[in-house]
Amino acid sequence: MKPIQVGLLGIGTVGSGTFNVLERNQDEIRRRAGRGIEITMVADLDTDRAKSVVGDKVKVVGDAREVIANPDIDVVVELIGGYGIAKALVLEAIAAGKHVVTANKALLAVHGTEIFKAAAEKGVMVAYEAAVAGGIPIIKALREGLTANSIQWVAGIINGTTNFILSEMRDKGLDFDVVLKEAQRLGYAEADPTFDIEGVDAAHKATLMSAIAFGIPVQFDKAYVEGITKLAGADIRYAEQLGYRIKLLGITKRTDKGIELRVHPSLVPSKRLIANVEGAMNAVVVNGDAVGTTLYYGKGAGSEPTASAVIADLVDIARMDGSDPAHRVPALAFQSSSLAAAGSELPVLPMAEVVTSYYLRIRVADEAGVLAKITGLLANAGISIDAVLQREADEVGGEGSTQTDLIILTHDTREGDMNKALDEIQSLPTVLAPITRIRKEELN
Repeated sequence: MKPIQVGLLGIGTVGSGTFNVLERNQDEIRRRAGRGIEITMVADLDTDRAKSVVGDKVKVVGDAREVIANPDIDVVVELIGGYGIAKALVLEAIAAGKHVVTANKALLAVHGTEIFKAAAEKGVMVAYEAAVAGGIPIIKALREGLTANSIQWVAGIINGTTNFILSEMRDKGLDFDVVLKEAQRLGYAEADPTFDIEGVDAAHKATLMSAIAFGIPVQFDKAYVEGITKLAGADIRYAEQLGYRIKLLGITKRTDKGIELRVHPSLVPSKRLIANVEGAMNAVVVNGDAVGTTLYYGKGAGSEPTASAVIADLVDIARMDGSDPAHRVPALAFQSSSLAAAGSELPVLPMAEVVTSYYLRIRVADEAGVLAKITGLLANAGISIDAVLQREADEVGGEGSTQTDLIILTHDTREGDMNKALDEIQSLPTVLAPITRIRKEELN
């Protein structure tokens, strides 16, 4: 069969990895795909650098639209990133009848419904394995491998930067700001790390996994997003003493009332496998009614791990190109006619309706009656306490300190009720600092 001809839009870290892996493993890839896969055109603003990567065999241009306009190109691989020009180019490629492969989780999380609809109408594929968890084939697992299951929940460490920071905070006993600077020095964090440390990147990925798991539209605007910037070294230590580790998790869960979609730091029992995922690695746990709990682990970023996912998508397209679109795996796993509408019987729940358990750290004056007052307010709100620890004042503030930390673990509680109780507790004159609240996930 005639080789599939591919045009790359952007040849930075992932693009160069894709080119190199495809060149290195082309014989084996051809045997798997049943036909050749050739990158024949590359668009990049830095044409000199692009030529240094691909050599003389590949046409290099500075305008991405030249790739889309080329009638010989079968697949456009978008590796530019962001919401702006990338969206326009992807929609133009679809309109031109070309399949699209993208690693752009932000684009799909925000505009995926429009993009997938356009692709379905044109009869082309949009593949995006590389958009979530780098080289881990979690999209294929959710779309195909677990298709017999009613997915109950998905929880993942899906941002390597934040996992590296939390691992370093635990290992070295340092606070967030110190470790962030080290992460930037080592190249794990960007100069502007906002999307990573505030949880936005993880929320993009969780949004996509939620849509695939539950057959709902991508609804990034309804995700609850909380980063790791307010975590202190003390919380890492206290969690460890209680038998937990703190991880930034992307969580989506099926409940009787609807779908939870949230990203935030979570206490995870240290005996869970995912709690022991360290450094910049990623891991996703999926619970299905038939299969039970499964774990997917590996590198969540990097040139060749992400290229592995891009090429897997290209192989799928090479196999299915020319087939009846009705016989292909749907972009969001469920047939488009059966996708739940936004706000249907499977709404994304507001965070106030989420039920989970909590870790609370409350800095208080070291005097009689404080604990009783706080536990009384929690009881009045219907919040059941699982455990209470009070640190010695000297341990918290040094010898002669008049302050101490109360650590409270609760049973499952509606978030809205917890918010009201914390507002009342925070207003007490004996509460001396903002309360730290971290949700607890058992992941049974």
